[in-house]
Amino acid sequence: MSSVSPLRPKNFREKVFFRQLRAQVDGNAKVEYGLTQIRGVGMRFAQAVVHVAKINPNIRIGAIPEKDLNRIEEIILDPVKNGIPNWMVNRKKDLRTGEDLHIIGNRLDISLKRDIDRMKKIKSYKGVRHHLRLKVRGQRTRSTGRHGLVVGVMRRKKGQPPS
Repeated sequence: MSSVSPLRPKNFREKVFFRQLRAQVDGNAKVEYGLTQIRGVGMRFAQAVVHVAKINPNIRIGAIPEKDLNRIEEIILDPVKNGIPNWMVNRKKDLRTGEDLHIIGNRLDISLKRDIDRMKKIKSYKGVRHHLRLKVRGQRTRSTGRHGLVVGVMRRKKGQPPS
């Protein structure tokens, strides 16, 4: 009896490291779910990457050969050039370059902070709401989003004058 199971080939990796993406993925996860462990890659984008790379979505990411992993990495780094539609990227018409980009990893945090700071600087409605630490996307604020030390309203007892 062989010690290697048919589901796990000899070159199976428990952790898969994408060098250019600077991301580490669990090798036991299926390909689509494993790619979602990369910050900036959601489920639909991961499905599109697997479809464009022509990889079986049912195999584990630790069992994928190195050349296919490099292909996945290449597609994630430049998705529009590799056949993913431009409406699927997370940064359409970037302000600096004017291109459709897909930002991943810590660059996503940096660009989000820059966008919020820009909105605050030009004093747009969303920027003012961010500055005041209020809800930004039209949610109700009458009863939620409260912070501070005041817990509630104290009712006066019957027969006591208002203070």
